[in-house]
Amino acid sequence: MKKIKKSILILVTLLLFLLLSLINAPSIINNILEYSKLFLTKLFPVSFLFFIISNLLINYGLVEIIESFFHINMSQFYVLLISSISGFPSGAKCIKDLVEKNIITLEEANKMIRFSHFPNPLFIFGTIYTILKDNTLTQKLYLAIILSNILIFITQKYKSNNTSIDIPYPENFSLVLTKAINSSLQTILLIYGTSLFFFLISTLIIIYIPISSYGYVLINGLFDLTKGVFATTIIQNKIIQAYFILFFIQFGGISIHMQTKGILSNSQISYLSFVTGRIISTIISFILLHLFLKF
Repeated sequence: MKKIKKSILILVTLLLFLLLSLINAPSIINNILEYSKLFLTKLFPVSFLFFIISNLLINYGLVEIIESFFHINMSQFYVLLISSISGFPSGAKCIKDLVEKNIITLEEANKMIRFSHFPNPLFIFGTIYTILKDNTLTQKLYLAIILSNILIFITQKYKSNNTSIDIPYPENFSLVLTKAINSSLQTILLIYGTSLFFFLISTLIIIYIPISSYGYVLINGLFDLTKGVFATTIIQNKIIQAYFILFFIQFGGISIHMQTKGILSNSQISYLSFVTGRIISTIISFILLHLFLKF
């Protein structure tokens, strides 16, 4: 009975969303075009490239090769590196790929998913810097993000790697590349579709519900991280603006959570572990940014 009520609620909400979209068709179309342009010019080029490269590195045994030479558990360092330079939700995809290749256990994956949520550095020093117009504040914000995830990373305990490691011999490069591109395109389409869906929901909410300027920023950021970050431009106080941006990036909007949940589907990796990591990391980063702003 509970599942039926939930299904009915979702159905009614979707029908309402469809009706409001038809009523506001010109505005909806303009917003779709606006977001699509943003996605194709800012998010797609970097994310797609890193998804492909990460997939190729895993298929060609980078983790196993390093582990066989140094006899250390390299997988967590690899996840930390890839997720920190390619941005979310690449960490979730990388961890899922490692599980599917039997390079890491499910237990290890549930630990790694807590610290693998990083913004792309280009997003920080490009988009965020443009919005804040303060290089020092941007650097402090980014440092708070990096350190909060690293603190979670170093608190995780892993078993030492003392077993022999089999280095994989993948299929020919053209076939591996084709699979990597297909996998990356599926992930990119998931990211685009999910982000656009919640982008439009926040647009409709703002059209029909009168809210304050802070409420406007919060609604945008809760549904879609990117839109929320750009919405902070209406805030005059740069420090408050930075805290809003930090919250949106660290906790992630609903669209980011749905993307991550979608990527982790059929893998048994705990979405709850991801949420736990986001909560802890958000709290730590707020404390760190507060300390950094005193100097």
